[in-house]
Amino acid sequence: MKKAWKYLAAIGGLAMLASSAYAADKTLALVVKGLDNPYFDLMHQGCDRANKELSKQGYTCYYTGPATAADESAEVQIVDDLLTKGVAAIAISPSNAPAIAEVIRRRNAKIPIITADADLLPKDQSLRKAYVGTDNYELGVKLGEQLKTLMPKGGNICLVMGNPAAENINQRAQGTRDVLSGKKGIKKLAGENNWHEISACPLYVNDDAAKANQMMQDTLTANANTLQAFVFEGGWPLFAPEAYSQVVAPIMDRINSGQFVIVSADTLGPELQALKDHKVNALVGQRPEEMGYQAAMVMRDLAEGKTVKPIVHTGLDVCTWKNADTCLKH
Repeated sequence: MKKAWKYLAAIGGLAMLASSAYAADKTLALVVKGLDNPYFDLMHQGCDRANKELSKQGYTCYYTGPATAADESAEVQIVDDLLTKGVAAIAISPSNAPAIAEVIRRRNAKIPIITADADLLPKDQSLRKAYVGTDNYELGVKLGEQLKTLMPKGGNICLVMGNPAAENINQRAQGTRDVLSGKKGIKKLAGENNWHEISACPLYVNDDAAKANQMMQDTLTANANTLQAFVFEGGWPLFAPEAYSQVVAPIMDRINSGQFVIVSADTLGPELQALKDHKVNALVGQRPEEMGYQAAMVMRDLAEGKTVKPIVHTGLDVCTWKNADTCLKH
C-alpha cells in the first residue's frame, strides 16, 4: 500500500474511499501541507462549515494531508492518489509548488483543481482554475510596514521562512523586502533604506515549530550584538509557546523598550497571546477558516460547471499591542 494511504487511513480517509457509499463525483478534496499545523485546523473548520450547506446538495468537503508539513513527498502522493481514485474537485495548499505541478501535469488531470492558502508558481498556474486565500505579497508588505513603523531608522533583520519551494512564503518575503527597500524585486536587503538582512538569514524552518525556535535561538546567540529584528513570514515559532517564551526571555527588556522588534504572520490563539504578553510586536493575520469554506464552495461551483473568479482573496487583519483585544472582530 502506498505511503500516502497510511496517512489517509489514520484520519479515516481510507475507510471513506473504500466505502460503497463513497461518491467520487460528489467529493471535494481539500489537501493541506500538514495535519500537525494548527493553522490548517482552522481550514478544516471552514471545510466543516461548508459541509452544512454542501450536504444538502450531496457534496462532501473532505479534508486531508500528510501527517507533517515536512513530508513534501507525502502530499504529492496524496494528490496523485486522489487523481487516480477520482474526486469531483481538489483544492491544494502546495508545500512544494513545482512537485505538485508536476504530478498534476503527469496525470493530465481532467477534474477541476484549485489552490488554497498557497499557490503554484506563475509558470504553472494554468494548471489550476482558481486560487483561494491570502494576497501573500500584500501580507509581506504589511509585515514590512509594521516593521518600518516600529524601526523608522532601519536596522539589521532576519526573515524566518518555511519551505524554500513554498510560493506563498516567497511572495510574502518579496513583499517585505520591496516595501522596506522601496524597490521591486530585491532578493536580499543589503543596505537599501538602511535595512540589512544578516548573513545567516533567511532561516528556512520547513514549517517545523521546534526547528524554528532552535534556529531563532542559534541566530540570536551568534548575532547578539547586531541583530535587531525578526520577521516571521509564517508564525511557526509561535506555534510552540513554551519554547518561544524561552527563546525571547533574554531579550524581553529590549522588545518592550523598542530596541528589538518581532513581527509575524498569522493570528492564531498562541500568537495573539504572545502579542498580549508583548513577546511579539505586531501580527498580520490571515483568515484560514474562511479560506477552507470558500475553497469548498469554489470547488462545488466548478464541479457543477459554473464559472468562478480566478482569484478569491480572503482578507487580512493587523494586530498590535494597542488593538490586540479587538483586531479580529471583523
